[in-house]
Amino acid sequence: MHTLEQQVLERTQANFSEDLFFASRDRSFEAVRRISRQIQVGMLEEEANEIAIATLQDMGARQNWHQPCVRFGPNTIKTIGADSVSGIRLGENDIYFIDVGPVWGNYEGAAGDTFVTGENLILRRCADDVKHIFQAVSDKWKIDALGGDSLYKFAQDTAHQMGWVLNMDLSGHRLGDFPHDVYYKGGLADISFCPSSKLWVLEIQIRHPHRAFGAFYEDLLI
Repeated sequence: MHTLEQQVLERTQANFSEDLFFASRDRSFEAVRRISRQIQVGMLEEEANEIAIATLQDMGARQNWHQPCVRFGPNTIKTIGADSVSGIRLGENDIYFIDVGPVWGNYEGAAGDTFVTGENLILRRCADDVKHIFQAVSDKWKIDALGGDSLYKFAQDTAHQMGWVLNMDLSGHRLGDFPHDVYYKGGLADISFCPSSKLWVLEIQIRHPHRAFGAFYEDLLI
């Protein structure tokens, strides 16, 4: 049985449609793919962010509950709220991620993924491992019904075992009908109860322990 706290934090509007909400999820990941297809080696990060804004507008996002964020190379170790170092161009063997938070109709989307140019093996492993860590945490949630705080401790340990450092400042969030922050403004890592399916986004951002690159992935816990 859910506690009163969980019931309050997991509220949605009375006419909440799971079908429309999941359509917003699918559309958000399609936006990430479309943005990625337009990003080219030699492009400035600032240009990529302009592409992200334009792509979401062209796809019909009425607004963004958070601004789209594209990070290149050394900026991939920065959290979403931090300012990028300006003037970074995408290299031939490089890494970048895309994070979007559009609003489609009355429903929020959230999607993030990492991409690699060239054949640098450690960069490719970083982009792959962030998804493996996400899946390991998602599986742990399904099997052991851990609270958000325990899930992120598990994520931190898993990342360390794989040779990466987890960014604990990026700690997941509610998602749903717009705006979700009328129900809860905090992070997934800040809750002690087991989050319900289809209402919470798990964010995983990792970085190399000594070098200035990292990766990001996010999706709903389902």
